[in-house]
Amino acid sequence: RYISTFRPSVKCEVAKNKAQWKTMGPAKVAVPSPKNFLQKHSKEPKLPARKKEQDSKKLPALSVPRRTDHPVVGIQSKKNFINTNAVAAITGLPKKPQPIYVDRRQGDKYLLETSGLVPKYIKKKDYGVTPKYVTRRIEEMKRAQEEYEAGILEHLKKRAMKQLSDEERRSLLQGLKKNWEEVYREFQGLSVEIDTIPKKIYKEKLESQMKQLEHDIEVIEKHKVIYIANE
Repeated sequence: RYISTFRPSVKCEVAKNKAQWKTMGPAKVAVPSPKNFLQKHSKEPKLPARKKEQDSKKLPALSVPRRTDHPVVGIQSKKNFINTNAVAAITGLPKKPQPIYVDRRQGDKYLLETSGLVPKYIKKKDYGVTPKYVTRRIEEMKRAQEEYEAGILEHLKKRAMKQLSDEERRSLLQGLKKNWEEVYREFQGLSVEIDTIPKKIYKEKLESQMKQLEHDIEVIEKHKVIYIANE
């Protein structure tokens, strides 16, 4: 069989270095001294020492008395507090109790003023008066409407259009309603059974006419101002 030529040299190298692998790491390790143990706050950064302020400024006056201060003794007042309090109690106005209400016989007490049962708002001087901002807004809306109508009139004059008066609008609306009644009367006069093509066509024609008349009536009733082109 095959034998490597490097076999004897490998055996020698293994025999030389075998003793170094008997322990983990180097054989001789310096053992730490028990005096060099980790102390508290030893790893925290140390700040430099605080320098004493050498300013010659005076300290601010304290608002509290010092320890060496003594209270003033010996001052007496000639005021008779008993008489003054009695006179103030006799001549003073009695305190009015706050009005309250109870929700039921054995219920809790509540203030009457904040309950909403006292009509204090309707007794105000400006109650029912229109606020100034509302009147100002109404005037602004009227002014804007007038400007808009003036602009439309100028635009319509250029296009040769005129505005329908109230009487013309009313008569037009009555005419449309009268036409709808006539068409509806004809629709009611149709036979119950519609089995021919001409009957179906006539029924569809009446329905379309009624829909168109209803649409026109709704438009005229909705818009009070109507413009038409001059013929």
